[in-house]
Amino acid sequence: MKFAALFVVAIASLIGTAQAETLVFQGEEGVGKGKHIVFMAGDHEYRSEESLPALARLLAKHHGFKCTVLFNIDPETGEIVAGKPSNMPGLEALDTADLAVVFLRFQNFPAEQMKHFDDYLRRGGPIVGMRTATHGFQIPADQPYAKYSFNSKVEGYELGFGHQVLGQTWVGHYGRNHVQSTRITIVDAMKDHPILQGVKDVWVQAGGYVGKPTDGDILTMAQPLDGMTADSPASETQPPMPSEWTRTYRSESGETGRVFTSLYGTPEDLTNDGYRRLIVNGIFWAIGLEDAITPDLNIDIVGPFHPNTFGNQTNARGIKPEAYAGFESPIPAHNKVNQPKKKTPAKKKSAVK
Repeated sequence: MKFAALFVVAIASLIGTAQAETLVFQGEEGVGKGKHIVFMAGDHEYRSEESLPALARLLAKHHGFKCTVLFNIDPETGEIVAGKPSNMPGLEALDTADLAVVFLRFQNFPAEQMKHFDDYLRRGGPIVGMRTATHGFQIPADQPYAKYSFNSKVEGYELGFGHQVLGQTWVGHYGRNHVQSTRITIVDAMKDHPILQGVKDVWVQAGGYVGKPTDGDILTMAQPLDGMTADSPASETQPPMPSEWTRTYRSESGETGRVFTSLYGTPEDLTNDGYRRLIVNGIFWAIGLEDAITPDLNIDIVGPFHPNTFGNQTNARGIKPEAYAGFESPIPAHNKVNQPKKKTPAKKKSAVK
């Protein structure tokens, strides 16, 4: 009996740990009821760990989706970390997902985790890629899922997930972060596209990326601005580059999936109504609900949202996924972004001669 009791406690502990590493917002009513979206937050700089919970609870609360948010987790503390280590518990949620929203950078997940992502793409699951998802993976050539690496040389899957699925891999910056912000405008020929309904006055705080998609429909163009306000003048040396587009990818199994790509998505970008509507519309379109998109679709932020400014490893420390449970928890849970202080080794006392 004693052994049985201990076994039950151990199993309960494991279940509790798994639940603590996964954040779920369960919608109740709306056009998204019965649809499951999985959000993958794992970059070191652009605060995906704040953007994606905010988007998830908006979509759950206003539109009825079930939204699962996964994070990079420190396996020792259970805390959310920015980018590294490459450990994302809960990826089995993709097995029942209707859409994956990917905001990753240079990840090398363990094979047992990566398998769920691979299976999802093999069945042609739709994808929304945000910002650094173009270079979402950096996997050594001798590893099982090396083909997804942003610099992949695998025949038939060159340049990896970004190139093969999203339509663009990492090329370089176009506009200096924290010095140049970006104005996003609609391509006139695409103004009637469902994703662009009600979208206007789009301004984001991040700089852009170089390049254009391999194919598909370019919806918007991004103009770097010489300043960090919406009314800053346009750069005279940097003409607009594509910033959002749609395309279709074909998996190795022959299945096809819809793709919506955005080269932006910091949490402060989401404070702009135009950009937030663009992303929400893109999610509706990718999951196949374009007929439900209206110019006045509810995109109101849910709960307290006071995001951190993006920056390399400037994530708030000491936060576990459970801190974001419910619709009224603050995002971020706090703003303690300073690096932990390193302990100074004690000086050795000189031996008495």
